[in-house]
Amino acid sequence: MQVGTYPRVISGDGATLRGMFTLATTCLERNAAAVNALNVFPVPDGDTGTNMLLTMRSALEEACRCPENGAGAVLQAMGKGAMMGARGNSGVILAQFLRGLASRLEKLDCVTGADLAAGLVEGTTWAYKGVSHPTEGTILTVVREAATAAQSEASRGGHDLTAVLAAATQAALETVRRTPAMLPVLREAGVVDAGGQGLFVLLDGALHYLMGEREARDHGGLGAVDSHWLESLAANPEDGFGYCTEFVLRPRGEAQASAIQDRLVQMGQSVLVVGDPDLVRVHVHTADPGAVLTYAVSLGSLTQVKIQNMDEQHQDFLAARPAPQGRRLVAVAVGDGLTEIFRGLGATVVTGGQTMNPSVQELLQAVQSAPATEMVLLPNNPNILQAANQVPGLSQKEVVVVPTVSIAEGVAAAIAFDPEATLEANVEAMEAARRGVHSGEVTRATRSVTIGGIRARAGQVIGLLNGEMVVAGDDSAEVVCHLLARIGGGPGGLITLYYGEGIAREQADAVAVEVRQRFPEQEVELHLGGQPYYEYLVSVE
Repeated sequence: MQVGTYPRVISGDGATLRGMFTLATTCLERNAAAVNALNVFPVPDGDTGTNMLLTMRSALEEACRCPENGAGAVLQAMGKGAMMGARGNSGVILAQFLRGLASRLEKLDCVTGADLAAGLVEGTTWAYKGVSHPTEGTILTVVREAATAAQSEASRGGHDLTAVLAAATQAALETVRRTPAMLPVLREAGVVDAGGQGLFVLLDGALHYLMGEREARDHGGLGAVDSHWLESLAANPEDGFGYCTEFVLRPRGEAQASAIQDRLVQMGQSVLVVGDPDLVRVHVHTADPGAVLTYAVSLGSLTQVKIQNMDEQHQDFLAARPAPQGRRLVAVAVGDGLTEIFRGLGATVVTGGQTMNPSVQELLQAVQSAPATEMVLLPNNPNILQAANQVPGLSQKEVVVVPTVSIAEGVAAAIAFDPEATLEANVEAMEAARRGVHSGEVTRATRSVTIGGIRARAGQVIGLLNGEMVVAGDDSAEVVCHLLARIGGGPGGLITLYYGEGIAREQADAVAVEVRQRFPEQEVELHLGGQPYYEYLVSVE
């Protein structure tokens, strides 16, 4: 970033600030999954980006309801909305930062660069004040360095809004890049701080609004989690992580946030207590949430109570740990069973399939947010293939599309994937695996039709091979068996049936029994697919 190359925006009113923060929030929404993937401190709950996004949405909703158009009034509304909607450590710190910014600028109708710098400094003070034990190398450091850079720019006479925000944004980026050098856990994991990255995304979005842009920017390539660090997490102390406990307290009488914070520090970790005498938001990690809530109830009434078991989140995080050697799969699928199958094979799943084709952006986001530098993308549907083929040219990662046109091909290709092999070797093996699979679909005719000499009444069971209707009938088992006969396959082969949404296990078992009787020389497997529209997906290898 080169300060001075930007359009000069001398000052901004409430409408300008709404626009800035709206684009900032849109940018964070686009990058939330990537920020989540970075979250390894203090516990691997993987939701930093989501928490910051929900906090910003709440802030914007309040800002849009503000009847005034003065900058100070809009910021006051944002601070209030952020506090009420704050989620998690990162969200509470962000809300506290916004409240500090608003407190410094509350009387202004328009904000200049010098005003913004002063507001960022005040926001930093409020952010630090809300944390019981501030840790450097986190979002707090990024906030402070951004504010310092803004103040320096303003002191040199850079009073226009764009120049000051550009200086703050550049400093935020540079500080985020340095966070692994400040925190050993980040350095060992090979990632930057998630909260700090989220703050940079917000500042960058606001800056580019002032530059005249209105489209959200992508901040991909944010780093990957190192498997060595994940293994150390697997052997984490027996104490566990405890419970993330959050609530809003409306005190009955006089309540000092500092006194509440001092008491909660004795009851847990990651304590954040922010607010005023009338409304206090609390966040704490504790082994005994009941004791925390009992203490809080003694002070007043509670709302927005939220308790999450971080040990379960930790196990989910470990289960989803990235493949070694920097290679990973992204697969398109829909249905609980199919999603679990692909996840079990190490793939990140994008929801999509027949009638619900994911966009290029959704596929790209999945590729960008996955913690790996080399990616294999499995579209698993002919209607998704073209969108998938756009992703390699849009991603900074090395992406290869294996052109799977069915779930069966996708599963075969995913089974052939070896995270320890080279990308080239994987593609070769996966191509061979998908070509060795033949598949079909069984569904219901939505209307009466005659195609290729085959007549189907509305509601009848029909079998599709290569997208063409080849059989119609009243009995699902008969149609499945006829379709399998058309596909072919010799002795020793494997037939796989995936039963869909709305099909009971007993029905699927009966169909599988019929198939085994008709094809005794082939092995038959039955799996829950959970896919909509198609009663059965069938494959022959």
